[in-house]
Parts: sequence; C-alpha cells; structure tokens
Amino acid sequence: MPDDERNTTGRGQLQGLKVVEFAHVVAGPLAGSMLADQGADVIHVEPPGAGDAARAMGPRRDGVPLWFKVAGRNKRSVTLDLHHAAGRRVARRLVAWADVVIVTLRAGRLRSWGLDWDSVHRINPRAVLLQISGFGATSSQADAPGFGKMGEARSGVVHLTGFPDGPPVHTGFSHGDAVTGLMGAYAVLAALHRRDHDPGFDGEWIDLALFEPLFRLVEWQVIVHDQLGRVPDRSGNQLAVAPAAVINTYRSRDGDWITVTSATLRSVRNIASLLGLPEQEFATARQQYERRGQLDEGLRNWVAGRGTGECLEEFARAEVVASRVFDAADIAVDPVYAEREDIITVDDPDLGPVRMQAVIPHFRQRPGRVWRTGPALGQDNHLVYGQWLGLSAEELTDLEKSDVI
Repeated sequence: MPDDERNTTGRGQLQGLKVVEFAHVVAGPLAGSMLADQGADVIHVEPPGAGDAARAMGPRRDGVPLWFKVAGRNKRSVTLDLHHAAGRRVARRLVAWADVVIVTLRAGRLRSWGLDWDSVHRINPRAVLLQISGFGATSSQADAPGFGKMGEARSGVVHLTGFPDGPPVHTGFSHGDAVTGLMGAYAVLAALHRRDHDPGFDGEWIDLALFEPLFRLVEWQVIVHDQLGRVPDRSGNQLAVAPAAVINTYRSRDGDWITVTSATLRSVRNIASLLGLPEQEFATARQQYERRGQLDEGLRNWVAGRGTGECLEEFARAEVVASRVFDAADIAVDPVYAEREDIITVDDPDLGPVRMQAVIPHFRQRPGRVWRTGPALGQDNHLVYGQWLGLSAEELTDLEKSDVI
C-alpha cells in the first residue's frame, strides 16, 4: 500500500495501532515516535501557523531545522486549532478513532478542551490515555508547567552527576524528556497487552510525571537513604554507588578518554595482573573494594603512559572491558555501528539524503523502518481528516476557511 495511504507498509510490530498525540516538544512526541517506528499510525496534532515548537529547535542547514526531521519521522502531521469549538469537535473525532491518546497539556487546559481522562474515556471507553506532565495529575502542582530539565533535577540524577568538587551536571541531551518518552511507550504497550487479554478492559489512564522515570531508574538511592541514612553524592565517573570495584574514565597519552569497567571478581583480578599486582591479593570482593583506590591510581598512570590503540589492545587481550569515549564523528565511522546497521540514510524533500538513527531496538523477524523524515506542517490534513476520519470535502473546506486547520 502506498505511503501516502498508510504509514506502516506492513512493517514493524505495531501495524494497525492508531495513535493521536496532542503533545509537543520532546517527551510525549518521543513516546509516539517509539510507536511510529514500529509501524503504528501516529497523528501529530499541531496548531496552524507555527506548529509544534520542536520544529524550530536545534541547528539548521540552509535554514532548514534538523532536529524535527528525526523527531517527527514516521508520523502524520495535521493542523488543528483547539481554541475553536469546531477544532475541539474534530479533536473528539480523533480521540474516537484512536487506540492511544498522548497528551502533554496542563491539567486545566486538558479539562477545558475535553482531553482529560474523564472526557477521553467517555468518548472512547477502550482508549489508552498517556498523560505526561511536570508533576503528575494527582499532585498539588498538577497545573504547573514543567520541562525535562526540571524532571532531571527532581529525580536525583543531577545531584549524582559531576565531580565531588564541582557543581551538579545535567547530561548533554534532553535526558528527562527522552526517558519519560521511552517509559511512556513501555506503559502504553503494557496497557494494550491487558486490553487484548482482559474481556472487561475499560480503558486505561497512564499518569506520568517528568521526574518519575529517572527517579525509578536510580534503583538504589531511596533504599540507601532509608536504611543507612546516607545521601549518595557526586563521585565523578566512579559513581556514588558503583556496581564494580573498577569504574572510571582515564586519559591516554594521545589525549583520548577511555572508560574502563570491571564488575566481576575475575575482571578486577585481570586488571591487577595487567598492572603487575599480585592477583591473590585481589581474590575477594572485600579485598578488591578496599584496594579500589590503588587500582584506580594504577590504571590512571598506566593509561597515561600509553597510546589509545595500545591501551585498547592490551585491555582486549586481558579481557578487560574498555572503550574510547565516542563523539558523533566517531559514531559515524565506527565499524560496529555499521555492522549493526544502526545508522541509516533517508531521503528528505528539503535536505536530500540524511543520516539518522535506525529503528532501535532491532526486530529480526519483522523489523520496523523509517519511511519518512519529519513531515511538513499540516502535510497530512486531507489524508487524515478526509480518508481516515471521513470528513466530507465540504467540512474540510469550512474548517480551512475558518482557520481551524
């Protein structure tokens, strides 16, 4: 079936799943992207005129923003002005059409526009609603604005990131938003599994605050504070609660940074042997932990006295897990990324061939694929409203004349 009719073309795990997202910028749309990459039909609803603010984010080439080419890939773009009653009527038709509804508007706005849980459930009792907000729908700050960096700060992650004598550090990308999008997609699939196996399924409301996914992933911070009365602090690349006696990043004679991790007794003994230390003195976890400072300092000096290639060869020979710290240019030419087919080339109408991440994770039996880059604003209005929702030509004309779409 041509791409201008359906976006799945028989690929991916989620063919036939219908998703509408009243969500902008990163977290909600990334949840939709995870579903779209696996073949779901995802409609991205944007206000007429400027569209999603994400369209203007990030670097440009020849005036063309690059980020949205990836962020909006595999989706349909429609315009809809929800400030108009006619726009809200169309929104209700989209909700009735969908299996999954994704929203990131504030709680009060959702209620006034009929996109809150009660409204969605009344329109479509079997719909799954993913609601992402700064502080969650049940908190006293349900109507407060929120962005991913706020979520990172509240989660504990930023406090733990950086060196002991330095400030807390945010990661170099939209970490909180991205992890929330990923967890949102996981939650949607969990709800859909129940829908498919529970005859009494009565819809589901997934209420996700921006700080909660990262908070959940730092598994040990609450129990350590609860049981030991201790607040873990920044420890640089060694980590506050490390899974290994050896974990740090070291600089080679060539000026490259190399990360070394050894999380088993044997691997730490291998490092001791590499450094010329008696292996028997590092036989137990207690011995290794008590002498982790010696191992760290020894590795720092050992790596500093050698070139990057020599270090990596010696580590590989000793079965010590290590990697040079990659930047984007390293990733672009790395043979393992190429062997995994993790970077693909997609034709874009504005930029020509562009490279971006492949659909990840890889499904070997029925893989997803990237069939389009981020679409132009409102590019799919007639397809979605006319063919998918069944609006007449006269209705479409009236909506266009009144600037609702």
